Amino acid sequence: MKNKWLWVLLSALIYFTLSAHAQEVALPDFPIDKDTQLITYQEVVQEPGTADELYIRCIDWINKSYKNPADVCKVRNRESQVIEILHRIELFNYDGDAKLNAGIVNYTLKLEFKPGRYRYTITDLTLRQASRYPVERWFDKSDKMYSPLWDSYLVQIDTYVKNLISDLKAGMAPVPEKQEVKW
Repeated sequence: MKNKWLWVLLSALIYFTLSAHAQEVALPDFPIDKDTQLITYQEVVQEPGTADELYIRCIDWINKSYKNPADVCKVRNRESQVIEILHRIELFNYDGDAKLNAGIVNYTLKLEFKPGRYRYTITDLTLRQASRYPVERWFDKSDKMYSPLWDSYLVQIDTYVKNLISDLKAGMAPVPEKQEVKW
């Protein structure tokens, strides 16, 4: 009986300690699709080159950016100029210097190419569990399962996606031609 109460007290202490560390975080302004009501990062980027050149640049970027590029690419269609990537974002809880794994969020990145431009769409952010759990549920502070940690997870997702977009844009820029050294 004594061990049971000790376990309850220890569990409560851990819960309140983690909740105390999950301070109120200012959420970024997430882009929400009007039709699907899902977080959707989408942009058309003007970049010189034919659709095929942009497609090839993107394949090079994927090969440099992902550990297993063949596995993350679910669609590579050169004829329709479309690439679809299914990948994941690792979420963490921070307790002082400790970094604790908090879960994995899957996302879809779709890339479409046309002459002089390409469009990326990042959406379908879902927490990997036994069933599909869209991260948009974390916006609902009235949810009976709400945790202040959810705000931290949303910030982590936004930071990851913005870094991914920045890396994509840098990778899609044309490689400057090297000037031949005359001697």
